[in-house]
Amino acid sequence: MKEFFLGIDVGSVSTNLVLMNPDKSVEEKIYIRTAGRPMDSVRNGFLKLKAKVGEEFGILGAGTTGSGRQLAAAMTGADVMKNEITAHGVAALQASPKVQTILEIGGQDSKIILIRDGIIYDFAMNTVCAAGTGSFLDRQAQRLNIPIQELGHYALRSSHPARIAGRCAVFAESDMIHKQQEGQPLEDILSGLCHALVRNYLANLAKGKQIQGPVLFQGGVAANEGIVQAFEEELGIPVTIPEYYDVMGAWGAAILAQEQRAKTGGTSFCGVDAMADEFSISSFECEDCPNRCNITRMQRGEQQAGCWGSRCGKY
Repeated sequence: MKEFFLGIDVGSVSTNLVLMNPDKSVEEKIYIRTAGRPMDSVRNGFLKLKAKVGEEFGILGAGTTGSGRQLAAAMTGADVMKNEITAHGVAALQASPKVQTILEIGGQDSKIILIRDGIIYDFAMNTVCAAGTGSFLDRQAQRLNIPIQELGHYALRSSHPARIAGRCAVFAESDMIHKQQEGQPLEDILSGLCHALVRNYLANLAKGKQIQGPVLFQGGVAANEGIVQAFEEELGIPVTIPEYYDVMGAWGAAILAQEQRAKTGGTSFCGVDAMADEFSISSFECEDCPNRCNITRMQRGEQQAGCWGSRCGKY
């Protein structure tokens, strides 16, 4: 029977799962939309992984990351639970040991990670404005009735990118509409949008930071050739897209799970079949102190699977 390490990255837009071999190579991966239902997305993603493997297998260790990492850890009995910065950095170093800069743009946030001598030494995240994230590109593609997968192709056909105000999602959309009403070609507008997003990213996250190559571009937006080209033009250096760019967080979580097993010699993973159990979520306010923390409780059937939300660690 085959055995793998499981990595789960639960974000606000997508949920990604990876089955990793002991040699750290990726056996299977799943990238699905979270759609506001993280528990369902974790369960469905794992069932899809089982279907892709097509035979019985075991889990040597499990790790979770992303904004929903606590929930995913409670569902699976994960051995390790780490933030996105650590998970993305670990995966990037596995993909490219000499990497010095990681650019990551997801659905609802973006981040930059600087690595020197194989160690993460600086990072920045943007969770405030949608103008620098994939959700803004999704919205514009939908508004223009263009498949999001084609947006980058349109941008690459431009010879004179339009100048789009990219500091704010509202202003950027207004500027795009104005350029459309002026009759400017769609290719130029979309190329201008890609450059605006990149300028926003660099102004917000890379200000005062020294970007050195090799540079890896990770996250779902890395599939957009227009954004890749804009980064290369703005930075003046090549930008590499790793093979598993869309699931790097999950891959990093699996690598971290492997490192944890090396320390403990075992796993607390609930089991392959346990992922099909029924889960429910409830919450209550703890009144033991003036903090009055809102506690989230997860049940697997009649048993408590996890509890989080307290500042003091009681739960």
